[in-house]
Amino acid sequence: MKSTEAPTRNFPTAKEEARALQPHPEYDGPGSAYQLAFSDEQFLLRQDMRHVRMQLELMKPELLLNEQGVKSTIVIFGSARILPEESARALLAAAEQSGDEAALRQARSKLAMSRYYEEARRFAQIATSTCASHERPVVIATGGGPGIMEAGNRGAYEVGGKSVGLNIVLPHEQYPNPYITPELCFRFHYFGLRKMHFLMRAIALVCFPGGFGTLDELFETLTLIQTKKSRPRPILLFGREFWTRLLNIDLLLETGMISPGDEKLFHYVETAEEAWEVLQAQPELAKP
Repeated sequence: MKSTEAPTRNFPTAKEEARALQPHPEYDGPGSAYQLAFSDEQFLLRQDMRHVRMQLELMKPELLLNEQGVKSTIVIFGSARILPEESARALLAAAEQSGDEAALRQARSKLAMSRYYEEARRFAQIATSTCASHERPVVIATGGGPGIMEAGNRGAYEVGGKSVGLNIVLPHEQYPNPYITPELCFRFHYFGLRKMHFLMRAIALVCFPGGFGTLDELFETLTLIQTKKSRPRPILLFGREFWTRLLNIDLLLETGMISPGDEKLFHYVETAEEAWEVLQAQPELAKP
């Protein structure tokens, strides 16, 4: 029988060597070049090492996702500002008590939008539980923050599934929501590399109402598919009323800014069940 054990190493690992290093006070001070390059943070953070940092940010999630068996994902995008229904109702109650008309209008809007949190949560539950028995389960992936992202991770967590969170460092720190699988919670510096990891394994993009960040990710995906840099994948837009008010696709067609047929790159859906039905044609979702 062929052994599966790793062969005996003739050389120490980098980790072992770094841990075994003896201090050399005359050379270990600030600005010294004596430190091992791979453990020298000051060196790795130099501006002219950017290409190395970008490579590391591409490779780290790739290696760890592979180790965790994550081969296919359904990506959920949407606003970080959309609240769960219970939080939105509490906000409305507080606004009603305050008598502040502006706060009351905003609270009513928050409550109306909270339905998307609940749809994202239910969609993630359906997707995760349905795919649990597959040989290669499809895993929910989000941007890892609050709002719709939290709803996606939460839905997967509530049915006992794994989910991915791709956080990013922002001026106002974006903390990961508590429902992400810890081994699949990543933090990025570069937006571009984060976007690559959103799409590299994605079999579908499920997009809920959102602002500039959501639009950025949506149009990035549409452009890659339109230009055939990416294979066609379903793009689902939750909430026809929101999206048709925000995006005048007819104007783009009438003025020749997009080609006939480009409007078919996405589908409008209203419920988690409707969204799941649209995705059934994807080969990765075929029953084992």
